[in-house]
Amino acid sequence: MTKIGYLLKSISVWMVGTFLSVEAQNVLPPIPLHIEYNYAKAKLGKRLFFDPKLSDDGTVSCAQCHQPQNGAEKRSVSIGIRGRKGHTNAQTIFNSVFNFRQMWNGEATNLKDQVRLPIHNPNEMAMDSSRIVRYLRRDPSYSKLFLTLYHRPATFEDMSDAIAEFEKALTTPNSRFDRYLRHETTLTPLELQGYKLFKKIGCITCHNGINLGGNSFQKIGLINPYPWRPYNPDLYALTHRENDKNVYKVPTLRNIALTAPYFHDGSVPTLREALRKMAYHNLGFVPNDEEIRSLIAFLKTLTGETPQILHEKKH
Repeated sequence: MTKIGYLLKSISVWMVGTFLSVEAQNVLPPIPLHIEYNYAKAKLGKRLFFDPKLSDDGTVSCAQCHQPQNGAEKRSVSIGIRGRKGHTNAQTIFNSVFNFRQMWNGEATNLKDQVRLPIHNPNEMAMDSSRIVRYLRRDPSYSKLFLTLYHRPATFEDMSDAIAEFEKALTTPNSRFDRYLRHETTLTPLELQGYKLFKKIGCITCHNGINLGGNSFQKIGLINPYPWRPYNPDLYALTHRENDKNVYKVPTLRNIALTAPYFHDGSVPTLREALRKMAYHNLGFVPNDEEIRSLIAFLKTLTGETPQILHEKKH
C-alpha cells in the first residue's frame, strides 16, 4: 500500500465517541493566556499536591510523579510507597484541564475525580480517605484553611476540589506555536515544514484541538499491530471488550519535548523513537531522517511557559 493509502486508512481511524471532522481536526486554538480558577483554593491545592503525608508511609506526594519542571515523570513508571513499582508512566498534569477525560484509559471523568485514583492505588499512595480527613482536621493550619474556604471541616471531597483547582492553574501558554497561531511570530522553515508534514501524514487525525490530543480515545497499532500486555492501562482494563485492547486517551503533545520517556509504559526513551514507532504502527510507514528532524523541530515549538503558580512559595 502506498503512503497515501496508509494515510487514507489512518484518517478512518476507529474512535470511541464522536468522530471529529477533518475541518475540526485542523483547528488548533492557542492556549489562553489566562484561565479562570479560584486562587485561594488553588494555593491550598498546591500545598496538598506537594504534601507526602497524604500517602500511607508519608513519603509520596502527587508532585513525586507529576514533577514541577514539566508536570510529568522522568522515570519509565511510577514508584509508590515503600518502593512499589507500577506499570504506568504518569502523564503530564500540565494543561490537563483541557482533556476530555483523565488517566490513560479515561477512568476519571474530570480533575476532581482523578485525585482519588493515585491516592487509593496500593502501588502509589495507598491512603485511606478517612485517614486523610483525620490528618487534615488535626493539622491546625489545614483545619483553618478548610473552614475559611469551604465553611466546614475538611472532607476528602473538598481536598480533591482544592487539588483540582490547583491543577486548573497548571496551563502553559505562550509557546512559540501559540504565538504563531496568534500571528505574533513566525516559524522557521524547518518548523513550518514539520507542521505541514504533521498535518499531511495524518498526525493531526488524533493530535488535534487545543491540547493537540487529550480529546479522544485511539488505538495504538491501528495498521501495524502493537504488543498488548495484560497490565496495560488501556480502555480494555475498564470495559474488557476485545476491541478496546491498546486503546488509550490520546496524550497531549504540549511540552512533549520535555516529557520523555514516552508511551503509556514509559518504554520509549526519545522523541525520535516515539515518532518512528507511532508512524509505523498507526500510519503504516517509517519516516526518513529529514521528516523526523522537521517533526521534532515543530514539536519543540509546543513548549510553553511554566505555570505562574509554580513560581510562588508553596505555602
